Amino acid sequence: MGISQTLSRILSGLFQKKTARIGIYGPPNAGKTTLANRIAEDWSGAISGTTSEVPHETRRAIRTGNITITSSNGRSITIDIVDTPGVTTRVDYKEFLEYGIEREDAITRAREATEGVAEAMHWLREDIDGVIYMIDATLDPFAQVNIMMIGIIESRKLPVIIAANKIDLPDAAPQRIRSAFPQHPVVPVSCLDGTQIESLYEEMVQHFR
Repeated sequence: MGISQTLSRILSGLFQKKTARIGIYGPPNAGKTTLANRIAEDWSGAISGTTSEVPHETRRAIRTGNITITSSNGRSITIDIVDTPGVTTRVDYKEFLEYGIEREDAITRAREATEGVAEAMHWLREDIDGVIYMIDATLDPFAQVNIMMIGIIESRKLPVIIAANKIDLPDAAPQRIRSAFPQHPVVPVSCLDGTQIESLYEEMVQHFR
């Protein structure tokens, strides 16, 4: 190998674009881990985390690395998916009591959930290159946490896709989310049954390249 070829390979390695870290953010029970699992299973055959009807099932960020997603036109991206704990403005241990969790366990869960929110925000400040923001399409998109988080993401100048999740439910209204956040792409999906998930993959390849 000649000197020029060797130099070219060294420079290529030095300036090669790092794998983008895409954070999945949103309120508790918006479907973040369900989406992370579907992406991982569809494109790498893995499962990222466990899901539950109990809020804050995910209380630590879970990263699944080197996932390559290919669009219908042959373009692809290789990303790390970071499934983050649900972000909320307040965690109350009494919320967990309603699900039959014992008081001491509920207090521990609330503390871990609070720590998880802080960890999610640290990732957003330091280690995230783009965001999929999950909103439950059956709920009011103007919730305080959504306004706050979209504002923070915008202040970081991060590319964001809003996933209007749970369109499999009869009272889902993804058009309300489009009206609330017209400045960002909104993709209606059901992460549970996979409805329109391909549209989200297409948007990811286009938006996060």
